[in-house]
Amino acid sequence: MTHLRSFLVLVCTFLALLSICAAADQPPSSQASQLPKDIQAIFNKPLYKGATWGLRVIDADGKVLIDYNSQQPFFIGSVRKVFSVGALLNQVGPAHTYDTPVYRTGTVDGAGVLHGNLVLVASGDLTMGGRTNPDGTIAISGYDHNEADSLGNAVLTEPDPLAGYAELARQVAAAGIKKVDGDVIIDDRLFQAFDFRGQFDVKPIFVNDDVVDVTINPTAPRSAASVSWRPRSAALGVDSTLVTSPAHSQYSLQMKPQLPQCIGTAGCTAAITGDLPADFAPPLTNKFPLVQTFRIVNPTNYARTVFMEKLHAAGIAMGSNAVGQNAASKLPAKGSYQPNAMVAQLKGMPYAQDAKFILKVSYNIGADTSLVLWGLTQHVDNMKAALAVEPKNLTANYGVPAGQFTFVDGSGGGPTTATNVAVTQMLWALERRPTSAIFRDALPVLGVDGSLGFVKDFESDPTLAGAKGQVHAKTGTYAQGSAKGIIIKGQAFGGYIETKSGKHLIYQLVVNDFPISQLDQLLQVFQDEGTISAMLWRDN
Repeated sequence: MTHLRSFLVLVCTFLALLSICAAADQPPSSQASQLPKDIQAIFNKPLYKGATWGLRVIDADGKVLIDYNSQQPFFIGSVRKVFSVGALLNQVGPAHTYDTPVYRTGTVDGAGVLHGNLVLVASGDLTMGGRTNPDGTIAISGYDHNEADSLGNAVLTEPDPLAGYAELARQVAAAGIKKVDGDVIIDDRLFQAFDFRGQFDVKPIFVNDDVVDVTINPTAPRSAASVSWRPRSAALGVDSTLVTSPAHSQYSLQMKPQLPQCIGTAGCTAAITGDLPADFAPPLTNKFPLVQTFRIVNPTNYARTVFMEKLHAAGIAMGSNAVGQNAASKLPAKGSYQPNAMVAQLKGMPYAQDAKFILKVSYNIGADTSLVLWGLTQHVDNMKAALAVEPKNLTANYGVPAGQFTFVDGSGGGPTTATNVAVTQMLWALERRPTSAIFRDALPVLGVDGSLGFVKDFESDPTLAGAKGQVHAKTGTYAQGSAKGIIIKGQAFGGYIETKSGKHLIYQLVVNDFPISQLDQLLQVFQDEGTISAMLWRDN
């Protein structure tokens, strides 16, 4: 049983890395060709004994080229993000920004004292300026910190994760406010909070993707390890008793607790303990630093504290403590803020950049939030209601056949299913929108970046190597533990191929229901699907 648990952790670690028109807008149908023999040979590998494969390929005109098990409801995992992100991208437009205003609820006297409260109104901005590169693009890491704990490591992006809060504080100071004698409050009522996979309730306010990054380096044996963290805030401190242990000793690093519940109370801390062998090789990078994270389980309280700290740094005195519970009861009626009471506003990144972030690194919270933000455009303000109204939109506006998909959230968690017809139809419909190039650019690229960056086995075949950079596809994985080990319930690629002959293809490739006994087998599934994708590039 201990061995099974260890293997489950190892597999889940890997999985985390990968893991508007008329209804008449439908592609014409035609008789599909037979499954190519070299693709069939991969389907027939012993690894996939008892598995169910599906492959559907259509061209730019909607002509069906390959249609294998296309009506089978497959587990597609994060390929689901194609629907949630694609729909919001087209609903609001790629240039749309989620801007975050700050209002005063009282008057400012001649001495610059605000006799009232300062309210930051959360907009659903996923990054709050914390991922903005100098050129205005979004900073993305090949090993994103959102999965640092499950993957075992991460590479942090360069921008200051609190840059947006600092900018808002500068604007408040520039508006002439020198002291707030009331409270500082976060208005997080844009949508109803929703549970994220049993970890915490997601709200429309974000700080550093709702994690605190801990950066770890070894020192001399039997000395305290070097531990730093970001953001630095009184909202959550980090106590470390981690020791650099001699080479070849046992690695026993622990984060306690990874879900700290005390955020919003004075002295809230989390701990990092254990032994870090001097010769430890951090996963993924095989070099230090090692990055782990604590989850910000109360983003509203945390955001309030960091905003107040930035206000203080900007020279603004506070009439309330920075560490405390967000005083939601002091908020005015929702939507009652007057334009002339706005004292600052942070411009969000264009949603085209958010979409790239979500799809490249498979950012689950971002995809779930995108579904809820799309729901707001349909006059519903919660996850359950957004899921309820989404099917009609997908069928009426994208031609996705009703009854051929089942979604439980916006990111592809759990038993998310869809037929290959549903997936390729959505991809085909997205190609017919003005945002098609932006959406395609946001997807991982075979052999280049995102969850397809490490898929390179196809490059060993000279006839397939040219497929590098020519396949843009979202990956999705869903695995379950069982008494016999790990069952890969679903592994899928869905996206676009620019073929060797110059054709444009839309495809969904998926395999369901087969056991694995070692991590290398899971890696092989990705490589096999990458090879099949390259074969489609070569042969069409």
